[in-house]
Amino acid sequence: MARLANCITMMDEGVGRVSQIIPQVPALEARLCRLMLMLGDDIEEELEFKLKAHKLNHSEFLTLMILYSRPDGSSTPGELCEYTSQGATNMTRIANALVKRGLITRGGSEADRRRVLIRITAAGRRFVQKMLPPMFPRVATMFAGFSDTDKRHFDRLLRKLAGNLDQLGESRLP
Repeated sequence: MARLANCITMMDEGVGRVSQIIPQVPALEARLCRLMLMLGDDIEEELEFKLKAHKLNHSEFLTLMILYSRPDGSSTPGELCEYTSQGATNMTRIANALVKRGLITRGGSEADRRRVLIRITAAGRRFVQKMLPPMFPRVATMFAGFSDTDKRHFDRLLRKLAGNLDQLGESRLP
């Protein structure tokens, strides 16, 4: 049996046993949460495997992709921290690594010199355009057997879950 299938079987059995002991446990929700965590780890591993050849880690890749996707190719360190879920210290390390490779620049904003802007370079754009296409087949394989309708529903449901998680986060605020 494949590793993930084996882990899922063990998880199902474990949640079933806990449900027998504590009948009010939200078993389906617990299984869904655990499945997302397991799959998220494996998706991250798959991405890291593909990025290794380019000497990038996930946070560097995500930072580069955010800049690549921005209309003007720039963002502030604070925005990048928020979008990548990285702290300021780690974002500094990420920016330093990408600057060293010539993929981004860091400097003052023309509109406000107190504001730091991080901008993708032409070399960074070329790097992304070369790096991404070979990743597409493996991403497509992850969703083999999913119809376009399945993928749209999955997208909608994940966004709904994200909204619920945002509400939970807001309820923790003082």
